[in-house]
Amino acid sequence: MTLDDFIESTRADLDPPGLTLALRALWWDRKGDWDAAHGFAQQDRGADGAWVHAYLHRVEGDLSNAGYWYRRAGRTPETGGLEAEWRDIADSLLRGEKTT
Repeated sequence: MTLDDFIESTRADLDPPGLTLALRALWWDRKGDWDAAHGFAQQDRGADGAWVHAYLHRVEGDLSNAGYWYRRAGRTPETGGLEAEWRDIADSLLRGEKTT
């Protein structure tokens, strides 16, 4: 699935089958359901889930909690725009790039 396909899929009522927990979290965030997104991010115990979790706490405005999750993901805290970060994470995960 391409990034454009993934974004287009958010027009549907339900997330596409086969998404990882981290991608499901991003999908629900794009739909405007932070609570559902956060729930999926919490279920993913790996670095991908931690990266999405960090982003979601940035969205929420809880930067200290976001910092914790960036560290868990092995990533430098993001300071740019939220949309750009969302796209970067989604594209990386869709291409199967592993976080450190």
